[in-house]
Amino acid sequence: MTYPQFFDTIETIKVKDSLCELLGAFGTYEFNYLEIVKAAGHSCPTVAGAYLMTLEALKDLYPNESAVRGNIKVEFAEDLEDGVAGVIGNVVSQITGATDKSGFKGLQGKFARHSLMHYNAGINASARFTRIDTGVSVSVDYDHSSVPANPSMMPLMQKLMTGVATPHEQKEFGELWQDRVKRIFENKDAVVSVKKN
Repeated sequence: MTYPQFFDTIETIKVKDSLCELLGAFGTYEFNYLEIVKAAGHSCPTVAGAYLMTLEALKDLYPNESAVRGNIKVEFAEDLEDGVAGVIGNVVSQITGATDKSGFKGLQGKFARHSLMHYNAGINASARFTRIDTGVSVSVDYDHSSVPANPSMMPLMQKLMTGVATPHEQKEFGELWQDRVKRIFENKDAVVSVKKN
């Protein structure tokens, strides 16, 4: 499988998962950006932002240990059907285990993953991540406007959408698209901010 090599340079997210361990799989594992891209079906500024928001929030919530999957509540300012909120929610859910109503209901009152994700939360941030065990939370904002797209992308996209792009132009568009994603990761301190509540 070929993919942009910068994927391999992106920091991974290590989690502990008591449910996974209990059911005989493994207790500690890592998510990398490539896995998230496979699940999302694409790599874009939104998927990159969701990954970065989760990465940075969990580093603040669990500064000296692995994050505990299933022990994290996530709230979003937007409605599920607004813009790209659902895409972001799917990425965050994959990493944290949090879901709205569709997730695992638990075993005898433990390990529930449903009702840990909420939209329209009335918060002044893109998202808020909260540890269930301690109640400590962080607010996260993501804004990638400081990392602009290459000016050639829009005319290339118009050619692609109208079916007149050459194979070379299609390849160029994909490379320029991923170059922007790469630059977003390279400038994570400028696009993601985390604040303890």
